[in-house]
Amino acid sequence: MTTPYITDSHCHLDFPDFDEERPEVIARAVEAGVHRMVTICTRLRNEPQVRAIAEAHDPVFYAAGTHPMSAAEEPLATLDELVALTQHPKFVGIGETGLDYHYSAESAEIQKQSLRTHIEAAQETGLPLIIHARAADEDMIDILTAGYRARPYPCVLHCFSSGPELAKAALDCGFYLSMSGIAAFPKSKELREIFASAPLDRILVETDSPYLAPPPYRGKRNEPGYSVHTAKVGAETFGLSYEDFAAATEANFDRLFAKAAAWEPA
Repeated sequence: MTTPYITDSHCHLDFPDFDEERPEVIARAVEAGVHRMVTICTRLRNEPQVRAIAEAHDPVFYAAGTHPMSAAEEPLATLDELVALTQHPKFVGIGETGLDYHYSAESAEIQKQSLRTHIEAAQETGLPLIIHARAADEDMIDILTAGYRARPYPCVLHCFSSGPELAKAALDCGFYLSMSGIAAFPKSKELREIFASAPLDRILVETDSPYLAPPPYRGKRNEPGYSVHTAKVGAETFGLSYEDFAAATEANFDRLFAKAAAWEPA
């Protein structure tokens, strides 16, 4: 029987953790059934390197934005700059962007400004917004929903580990929630309950590698192939077979990341 395909909707293949064996990491993922990966650029000055990885490997797509924890150190991205990037055939999402008050609350105002610009880019292009949210649920709800009411846009809350209120607000806008290795940790029962109460057609899987490896690799370097382990926990969470959960998350990815779904190798 063939291994069901899944997609790692969020990883960081440009990080130095992978410098010694990037092609091997991608090959291992494909062998495990992870036939697509979206590698995320977190500082726009690194976009050429991230783009080059996507260009060199058929299974890899990419997105770019300014990570909230870098918002105070990097030049503010402009709408024109973000929109220009979307011309690349393998550029499939805007971000990651968002709010992080856990590590960088002192830059809250500039994070909000940066986030609003990224929202505009998603509204302008129709590409999905990729959100990082940590310890900022109230502001996140306010900004995401106000933007959506003004002009709807597609969006995923990556590595979702926030509270039920943010989950509900996101789902009410038709946004997606992505399961990372955090959802597979034994102590994440409350988080799994939030996922279980969400519609199945709004769920994605990811690694956020090289971080947050799921069991049995917890504490080690994460890599895209390990999203299979998170997807197995996702299947249990929804009371589904692995095959059915994989098929559902594939359909969800194709719907949200329609540009990646439509791409064909030259």
